[in-house]
Amino acid sequence: MRWLLGFFVLLASFSTASAFAQGRIDCSSLQSKILKRAVHYCVQVPGNYDKAPDTRYPVLYYLHGLGDNEQSFSRSGGWTLIEDLREHGKIGDFLIVAPEGGASFYINSADGEQRYSDFFLREFMPYIEKKYRIQPGREARAITGISMGGFGALRFAFAYPELFSAVSAQSPALIIDSPEELNQLGRSRPEAAEALAPLIGDPINISHWKANDPFTLLKKNKNALKTTAIYFNCGQSDDFGFETGAAALDKQLTSLGIAHEYYPYSGGHSMTYFLSHLAEVIEFHSSAFARKR
Repeated sequence: MRWLLGFFVLLASFSTASAFAQGRIDCSSLQSKILKRAVHYCVQVPGNYDKAPDTRYPVLYYLHGLGDNEQSFSRSGGWTLIEDLREHGKIGDFLIVAPEGGASFYINSADGEQRYSDFFLREFMPYIEKKYRIQPGREARAITGISMGGFGALRFAFAYPELFSAVSAQSPALIIDSPEELNQLGRSRPEAAEALAPLIGDPINISHWKANDPFTLLKKNKNALKTTAIYFNCGQSDDFGFETGAAALDKQLTSLGIAHEYYPYSGGHSMTYFLSHLAEVIEFHSSAFARKR
């Protein structure tokens, strides 16, 4: 339960990003009928996009962590690093789309008041893939995320294998605690339980939790997920103990005979850690897109 006790206070610090060499970043908002509010987003568009008006591109959805927002990735220097990879020919051209996720865990809340998953699937993805020249179909669509966003990426990919051909996660916030441990947390640390309410409910809603649990979804859709490219990593000194969940996911994927890449690295839970392994995450997705094509 170590990660649960500290997760609700997670905040990241960011350095100023340098200017992009070729591509551009579009930041705007979508007025959601489902969420009844404007949802901000940013899109990294590769430099060749405007030079080839008849070309369609794959898309990688990026889900930020708790305490971050749709601009955190660009302000951290992450998108500049990606442009450098592209300029050196290490990755192909694809769009990267970062929606504002708040503290939603990218799911519908247990009380049904905030339907973020419905928004993402029914409004946001169709909007983005109509506004930009995105290649149609599963093979050209992937999803990634860090921390809370890593949970969200795995949950989307495992719940909807027909939509995503590849998924990656860095230090995903995977819950492996028992219902009894979760109930104990709610009694001893009400502020932590409040932060986790979208995921586990307040009071804890076990059926809702299981319906969104990546481990449960993985087992349910194990056959369909054998064609999904899967990558994840985690620092072995993670500030919230996420390495335990990552190791459990590796074990379950192995037992189900599902090919995947898992890298237990040294390090904690910080933007420094995420950026140090971002290149291999992006190269993983570029290679997956190339294989699918």
